[in-house]
Amino acid sequence: MNNLEKLPVTVITGFLGAGKTTLIRNLMQNPQGKRLAVVVNEFGDVGVDGDILKSCAIPNCPEENIMELANGCICCTVADDFIPTIEALMALEPRPEHIVIETSGLALPKPLLKAFDWPEIRSKITVDGVIALADAEAVADGRFAPDIAAVDAQREADDSLDHETPLSEVFEDQVSCADIVLLTKPDLAGADGVAKAKAIVLRKAPRALPIVEVAEGEVDARLILGLGAAAEDDMDNRPSHHDGSDDHEHDDFESVVIDVPEQSDPASFADKIERLAKHQNILRVKGYAAVAGKPMRLLVQAVGTRVRYQYDRPWRDAEKRSGRLVVIAEHDHVNKEAIRSALVD
Repeated sequence: MNNLEKLPVTVITGFLGAGKTTLIRNLMQNPQGKRLAVVVNEFGDVGVDGDILKSCAIPNCPEENIMELANGCICCTVADDFIPTIEALMALEPRPEHIVIETSGLALPKPLLKAFDWPEIRSKITVDGVIALADAEAVADGRFAPDIAAVDAQREADDSLDHETPLSEVFEDQVSCADIVLLTKPDLAGADGVAKAKAIVLRKAPRALPIVEVAEGEVDARLILGLGAAAEDDMDNRPSHHDGSDDHEHDDFESVVIDVPEQSDPASFADKIERLAKHQNILRVKGYAAVAGKPMRLLVQAVGTRVRYQYDRPWRDAEKRSGRLVVIAEHDHVNKEAIRSALVD
């Protein structure tokens, strides 16, 4: 790449558990010859997604090309975190040919695009495209809040309430900012669910958008890299609920980190997480645990009551066999002691 050319950056956005990390892992393994760098912006202070991706590092995207920003939303930490991270990646030898940013599932993408207008980097990088992932089953079901029935009951009881929940605004802002929407987990939604999800996305989108079904994150890199969208110069065509606001808040959501002891049985552990999500309106759980008698670490990912787990890698020699989970919910539903009790007791 000529150093006078702008370095392309692809922003991967999407709701909690939509499959962003799985998509990026597949991009890393099938980069179509491009040297990639990855920036992971976590919500919470346990770098689960970054750890997953580092375990998949390959020559075209080595571990040193994968960086984590766990100190909050990228657009709120531009000077302290984002700019230095981008500059560090651009200084690598050999220089990356493409940067992929995985945003937090709670992130609003448009404020992030504004970060690319900072003088330090504007002449050096460009937003090649914004890719929004949407869980087909969740979209088809209209589950933009953890308990739709409760939200609808509140709406009926009080006409003064805003008829949009924070989660629906996040979803709409992500779709509105996107250049391509990837509908993930189509097998869980079925043909009718996928068709319904596509209709909802098209209804929410401010302009015609390509919508592509993607299973297990498998998509040809040529489809989503090299779009040349220059999204930072196309802000007016990417409307947001927060347009006109000088800043944005993350107070609607909260994350807590829970240390968990060694588990005797993965299925029983998954049952605990499912019950927690059901009874305490938890949106997302992600992390890892040690299982008695097993030499490998158990990786856990949950979206609502849907829990998935697998052994992802062996425990390292100097590594403590202990578990940690990040639990994310809307602010009013976070009771740290109750969460810990549900997972640990």
